[in-house]
Amino acid sequence: MTNDTTNDNDLKVKLGDYNRLSIVKEVDFGLYLDGGDEGEILLPSRYVPKGAKTGDELNVFVYLDQDERIIATTEHPRVKVGEFGFLRVAWVNQYGAFLDWGLMKDLFCPFSEQKKKMEIGSWHVVHVHIDEESYRIVASAKVEHFLNKQPADYGHNDAVDLLVWQQTDIGFKVIIDNAYQGLVYSNRIFRDVHVGDRLRGYIDQVRPDGKIDVMLQPSGRQSTIDFVDTLTDYLLAHGGRCPYGDKTDPEVIKQVFGVSKKTFKRAIGDLYRKHIIVIGDDGIQLTKAHP
Repeated sequence: MTNDTTNDNDLKVKLGDYNRLSIVKEVDFGLYLDGGDEGEILLPSRYVPKGAKTGDELNVFVYLDQDERIIATTEHPRVKVGEFGFLRVAWVNQYGAFLDWGLMKDLFCPFSEQKKKMEIGSWHVVHVHIDEESYRIVASAKVEHFLNKQPADYGHNDAVDLLVWQQTDIGFKVIIDNAYQGLVYSNRIFRDVHVGDRLRGYIDQVRPDGKIDVMLQPSGRQSTIDFVDTLTDYLLAHGGRCPYGDKTDPEVIKQVFGVSKKTFKRAIGDLYRKHIIVIGDDGIQLTKAHP
């Protein structure tokens, strides 16, 4: 007969990640949690939830304290092991930089993993991982070393999560779904974009060489459908009137609405055909049937 019950000794704690661990002992300075092969892991008093008691399970983040001992916290870091993030340098010493990732102990980025010398107060896109030699959680600004090099299985208009990584002469490099490198071309950006921004994006195409072109809005009909709601909300918030129309400069449309002139005109056409707006020389206006 097969026993499907997992033995507590088989528990594998994920360092630099969230773990659901049982409370095994209460002490004056906190709680000890069952860390399986790692032994008991301390959750200091300052992080203990009210009412927690022996036998309860807690969702905690596990990392290393100042003495490189495994410790737990109920705080939430800005990034965990295996992820890319945008972090600020808190301090620097002779060994490297220390990044503020939202926990008591800052995240170490050695000089060997810096693309340019990090300075206090500067911000950097980094990858967080466990150093195989020291077993320490570290950051690396050499982001390209940690991106997935396998062919990406995306289709046109697939929605993806983006982290803006680097500005180039032709647009912005982005990290797609915490895995792949992509590029958003400048002439397809209709809003302010900065390094470190987390955005919703859409796949334009995966090229034969594996490079991925990304958009910040869906293309074609879906883009118009999405913007119709935005334009309607604008009209409702501005007394039923919009001073922009067919003759408005595309740059003005881009600045005000974050879309192309083409998408703007298609949305106006949709609303007009549904008798929701009337079009005039000085813009558009909701009909009396849609106050």
